[in-house]
Amino acid sequence: MQPDLTLRAAVPADYEPIVRVVDAWWGRPIAGALQRVFLDHFFGTSLVAERQTEGGQPRLAGFLVGFASPAHSAQAYIHFVGVDPAERGSGLGRALYERFFEGMRGDGRNVVHAVTSPVNTGSIAFHRAMGFDISDPVVGYDGPGADRVVFTLELGQPLRT
Repeated sequence: MQPDLTLRAAVPADYEPIVRVVDAWWGRPIAGALQRVFLDHFFGTSLVAERQTEGGQPRLAGFLVGFASPAHSAQAYIHFVGVDPAERGSGLGRALYERFFEGMRGDGRNVVHAVTSPVNTGSIAFHRAMGFDISDPVVGYDGPGADRVVFTLELGQPLRT
């Protein structure tokens, strides 16, 4: 990882800076999918990446909101991940995922799930490159008209490089 980049545990105060940028990072309205409750209650398992600016101030470079499943003791879930478009291709997304996996392994979790819309081809390609199994679109997964692709990764498997 680059020396001017820091990965740290999220804190509830990270919600505002994150929600301010997600629509621009996605190029479409998406902030509604990231409610404050996730950073109020799952900040300890979520991550923030910051890059130090020339002035020494941290700038949000990426984030991962994820948690250990309260219903399934061996599983974890990644709810939302964002990487500043200027940072894409730098390995930051992979670094966020690997740090999350490390924490979940330490908590006894061995399976990670995530979902996305079938139109999110960038996310599908990223998860495939990370070694996730990818389902066909599940019709109505999040309600009528809200089809989703389900990602599953067994943490015992080595990550693809």
